[in-house]
Amino acid sequence: MALNHLEFSYDGVAGASIPADWSHSGVVGSGDMEVLLTRKAQGGKVVVKVCTPVCGFDQVWDKVLAHFVAESGCGDLVIEINDNNATPFIVSLRLQQALSEARGGDLQ
Repeated sequence: MALNHLEFSYDGVAGASIPADWSHSGVVGSGDMEVLLTRKAQGGKVVVKVCTPVCGFDQVWDKVLAHFVAESGCGDLVIEINDNNATPFIVSLRLQQALSEARGGDLQ
């Protein structure tokens, strides 16, 4: 099975993502996908790298990810997603869970 690698970049909020002293050795995941967050100064940008076995859903990924960045107020992040056929709802949920954990456990 060939994997599809996608990369997206969004304008976020500079410095508004996760605390500078945050670190975590695990991931938010399920059988459907995992999310890895890395804080990286990049002028507020949020870069998302997706590895998925599904082809032809680039526009769906873009809409789900753009909505997440806009609603969460995040920025200066690199997000890596390893997908295994997750639905858009699960993608949104896992992203919210990962960011919530990084911000101290409060869903925003």
